[in-house]
Amino acid sequence: MGRPRLLPDRLFPSYAYLPGKGPHPVRDPGGHSYGVQPVLVSASLDSEEFAWGQDLFNHGYYWEAHEAWEGLWQIANRGSPLRDFLKGLILLSATGVKIREGKRTPAKRHARRAGALLRDLTPAPHDHFSSVLGISPELLADLAEATAEAMPASRMTTQGQPEPVFDFVLGDA
Repeated sequence: MGRPRLLPDRLFPSYAYLPGKGPHPVRDPGGHSYGVQPVLVSASLDSEEFAWGQDLFNHGYYWEAHEAWEGLWQIANRGSPLRDFLKGLILLSATGVKIREGKRTPAKRHARRAGALLRDLTPAPHDHFSSVLGISPELLADLAEATAEAMPASRMTTQGQPEPVFDFVLGDA
């Protein structure tokens, strides 16, 4: 795909999940993450789990990126900029899922919600968020909303193959 990897030694899942297409990753015994125990992590942008979410997102595994970041979001301090930032990325991942499903209205709704969270981040951690992503949260919000508005056509891929729908990548490798 030509996209950078932050954790090149970590194997991607065997398929990129889309709701209703293939086994549910966690609930179905045939799912790629069935029976996998959650990893104990800290809510940090320097964590391997955050970088794993970036790799998954950048390569079109949007449902899986959502899951990686949701674990961090759940343990982040309520009301913190980090928690809002993670929620914005989770909604951005949901936008990618909806675009891949061809669902324009939900994609636009998720992109707007992600954009609002990313634009409202307080200035103090803002520079750190920008340096980790390699893009400012405001620009990321603009790009997410523009992608959802344009609703890129899905390219033909083998069922379950990841398909990046965003023209940007998160983070530098």
